[in-house]
Amino acid sequence: MAQLIRKEDALEYHSKGRPGKIEVIPTKETKTQRDLALAYSPGVAEPCMEIYANPEDVYKYTAKGNLVAVISNGTAVLGLGDIGPLASKPVMEGKGLLFKIYADIDVFDIELDTHNIDDFVKVVKALEPTFGGINLEDIKAPECFEIEKRLKAELSIPIMHDDQHGTAIISGAALLNAIEIVGKKLSDVKIVISGAGASAISCCKIYLALGANVHNMYMFDSKGLITKDRTDLDEHKTQFAQDAPNMDLHDAMIGADVFIGLSKGNVVSQDMVKGMAAKPIIFALANPNPEITYDDALAARPDAIMATGRSDYPNQVNNVLGFPYIFRGALDVRARAINEEMKLAAVKALAALAKEPVPDIVNVAYNNVTLQYGPNYIIPKPMDPRLLVSVSTAVARAAMDSGVARKPINDWNAYEAELYRRLGSDDLLMRYITNKAKQNPKRVVFADSENIKILKAAQIAKDEGIAIPILLGNEQKIRAMIAENMLHLPDVEIIDTLSDNTEKKRSEYGDDFFAKRQRKGYNLYEARKVMRERSYYGCMMVKNGEADAMISGLTRKYPDTIRPALEIIGMEDGVKRVAGMYIMLTKKGPLFFADTTLNFNPTVEELIDITLLTANVVGNFNIKPRIAMLSYSNFGSSMSAEATLVRDATAKIKEMRPDLIIDGEVQVGVAFNKELLAENYPFSDLVNESPNVLIFPNLAAGNIAYHLLQEVGGAESVGPILLGLKKPVYVLQLGSTVRQIVNIIALSVVEAQVKG
Repeated sequence: MAQLIRKEDALEYHSKGRPGKIEVIPTKETKTQRDLALAYSPGVAEPCMEIYANPEDVYKYTAKGNLVAVISNGTAVLGLGDIGPLASKPVMEGKGLLFKIYADIDVFDIELDTHNIDDFVKVVKALEPTFGGINLEDIKAPECFEIEKRLKAELSIPIMHDDQHGTAIISGAALLNAIEIVGKKLSDVKIVISGAGASAISCCKIYLALGANVHNMYMFDSKGLITKDRTDLDEHKTQFAQDAPNMDLHDAMIGADVFIGLSKGNVVSQDMVKGMAAKPIIFALANPNPEITYDDALAARPDAIMATGRSDYPNQVNNVLGFPYIFRGALDVRARAINEEMKLAAVKALAALAKEPVPDIVNVAYNNVTLQYGPNYIIPKPMDPRLLVSVSTAVARAAMDSGVARKPINDWNAYEAELYRRLGSDDLLMRYITNKAKQNPKRVVFADSENIKILKAAQIAKDEGIAIPILLGNEQKIRAMIAENMLHLPDVEIIDTLSDNTEKKRSEYGDDFFAKRQRKGYNLYEARKVMRERSYYGCMMVKNGEADAMISGLTRKYPDTIRPALEIIGMEDGVKRVAGMYIMLTKKGPLFFADTTLNFNPTVEELIDITLLTANVVGNFNIKPRIAMLSYSNFGSSMSAEATLVRDATAKIKEMRPDLIIDGEVQVGVAFNKELLAENYPFSDLVNESPNVLIFPNLAAGNIAYHLLQEVGGAESVGPILLGLKKPVYVLQLGSTVRQIVNIIALSVVEAQVKG
């Protein structure tokens, strides 16, 4: 399904809070006067003089080695054309964002107000001392060729115009694998290219380097086939001029083995595809509308291998598969350039990775449990976490082998480990959960639907295919709020629990509830009356299978939502006590905190239940739980009642579940300090396994910890998550944002999938 992005949502995303998408964050302490004296005057003079004496020390004492400039003059922005430097800035910020989240590379975006090649080159050349690399972006042809050529000749840092080389590298990897799958030789195939801009020229050059024959390439620009008798060709097109009579695209594609589209949408017909050779390869890469749609191409030629630039079809040629990792490898060896050898290494690494078994996190992300090398999977997916290690390592090796590396890598195992640490898995978990939810969206009932945050979250969940929302509340009021805020929920189910229309259902629910609770404080009248409350009504819908999960609590007290869930849905078999958990998304990965919301002073048995419930849920997220049982004591250093409680619970869990990585009682600072653990407590399970699950000795400790990490530590919280109920009910925290609500919706759907 194509991504549905509304104008209002896009504008709000870029403008809310701090405008834009990037910020600069200090990496050193700045809390005291001494810190500031070290950071600036007088302490900063010392690294200045070290660099003056040895310029290479700039990489030791500054951020240059991990800093890339994304530079554009806005003359060829996406599909928008020459919109100028100011209007291009959101795109350049976005490119910087991709560098950071995929390869942990810091970026300054720079927009230059010039169309003059000399001025452009002069400015960028003057910036060389600041940056470890230069990513040229969205500069129109043919100027982009000259700019890149001159900068590569005059600068001694990695430079790449991604619009030229990104698509070339990714499509080159796809072409290598496609040719192999269809059993042909690249040197023999006839290739027709629609488009002769920067990207098309670069693609064809890399195909030649991979073994294609220039005499078999038929390139078309806006004036037709590029032939040797044309007098309007520049040096870049001349290389691909054919010694052949002029022909149109239809005639050229007769008998063609490969079609490469880098032009505009809908220029290729089904008849043209039908005329191609057996097992044709079709890369229709124009965005957002390809030269021929995926469905039309496959309908005309079921034997074809098809790739597009779109994410909603197989084989997406996406530049994010290349540039973050190419620069990562180049920066890590302090390469003087990004040369052909490095680009080809990236091509071959991508092609090879597609042939390896696909990890579960990728299969889940793309709603497909059977991704494997073949016609529908010829290049890796952008969310594959192996890309950073695979491509960056290949590029770094190629830089060393080709003699442009100034800082060779000696320990490749250590380098790969460092790359894995850079992955910054703070958002990988929510990507996994969201994509798993999309596999089988469930019906989620919202008890607080007369709230704009809930309606916006329901809209996003519906648009993204995460869930099927059911709204409880006054229909007239909800419809008015939808219209006022320009939301689009025309077919959403709205149930007013106070209206005459639901009287019969309320009576049925009340009788059902009374049968369960008649000896536990309810009479028949009260049981029926309480169904007017949306949290009770919603829980009954979930209990009876009319909804799969309920979300409540945004406008009501926590106990008021918990109570109906416990009374109506009840606990899972074998569970004696429900617990509350938060997921804390940190830069070092997700942490799971329990109990943070329910159990004030758990007993040993209750602490065991809380721990095992949490471990099971973490396992459902495809994460191996590594559990620290927290206290103010370390492994028997205190004999107080609280420390003994945690120690005894840990010992019993180890007996019950010897497969778990778990230890305690332990202070949180010790649990995360590998050196301290190894030196003082070498027996601990956590010495080589940093914890990702933190079990607190009481509610106060857990609640304080998650709030502190969220408000001061900058972590994003997801929760609270109720553990131990038969069916999913989630209670939103006060002040939940739309993003947090959407995360909870995805969690509720995944839990419904598991429990269903």
